[in-house]
Amino acid sequence: MLALGIEGTAHTVGVGIVDETCRVLANVYDMVRPEKGGIHPREAANHHADAVVPLIRKAADVAGVDLGDLDLVAFSQGPGLGPCLRTVATAARALAVALDRPIVGVNHCVAHLEIGRGVTAAKDPVLLYVSGGNTQVIAFARGRYRVFGETLDIGIGNMLDKFARECGLPFPGGPILEKLARDGRTLLPLPYSVKGMDVAFSGMLTAALALRREGKSMEDLAFSIQEVAFAMLTEVTERAMAHLDNDEVLLGGGVACNRRLQGMVDRMAADRGARMFVPPGDLCIDNGAMIAWTGLLMHRGGVRMNLSETVVDQRYRTDEVAAIWRA
Repeated sequence: MLALGIEGTAHTVGVGIVDETCRVLANVYDMVRPEKGGIHPREAANHHADAVVPLIRKAADVAGVDLGDLDLVAFSQGPGLGPCLRTVATAARALAVALDRPIVGVNHCVAHLEIGRGVTAAKDPVLLYVSGGNTQVIAFARGRYRVFGETLDIGIGNMLDKFARECGLPFPGGPILEKLARDGRTLLPLPYSVKGMDVAFSGMLTAALALRREGKSMEDLAFSIQEVAFAMLTEVTERAMAHLDNDEVLLGGGVACNRRLQGMVDRMAADRGARMFVPPGDLCIDNGAMIAWTGLLMHRGGVRMNLSETVVDQRYRTDEVAAIWRA
């Protein structure tokens, strides 16, 4: 069985093709890179509209298949930016109708967890999901993926990108800050905002920008932001693992590519006698392969959708998904 997935929740539009064993046959994408400012939803949607058809053709070429060989079309149904979601949903519907194939809408957050389970040895992990718009600690319990902790304001990736942008660095800022942090030597005072199982980053952003205006070096600021923010994430992840008596932790989302975050979570897991898993980088970032794989799992588990049920949901909660394929 072959599934094609289209991802388009925010700045990236991607198309992936996978088979029933989670072998990724193609995973191509294109990202909006604004010259200044952040991501404008309508501009991103226009970018996706221009890129999605060429990406579908490219994915088929990379996979060495004809579009007629596909058995299923999946797309990111939410959460995300409304114009972007509607653009890829329209493309997915058109493709499914043209090919006369079933269509499945996929929760973007759940897809990050399922692709991690599919390509690593993780069986039933706690997921630390860290991206631009989302920061959640997720685990499967009683038939659903439950959110055990999350950001109360902005996602960790948005915080990193906004700090970088305010300091004159290009988008995406996270990888640039990671590189700068390697030369940081001084841990500067920043708010450590853990509230039960939840975290908050807006106070850290405000404080870091104030320190920058005082003349603190970018290297020390990047180092301090990473150390404090990642310690917060590691703490709430460990608390979820303890609550669930779980010995597996999986990283997902674009920020999961950060080596310092990986190192901190890996050390925490090792101290607990647990294991950490991280998918390859192109499966951590937003991508079509994770949508294709999760759609395939859903369809195999009995999920069916007609076109009227493929309306996008900008606020599609992780814990709204009945994960019947996990039964």
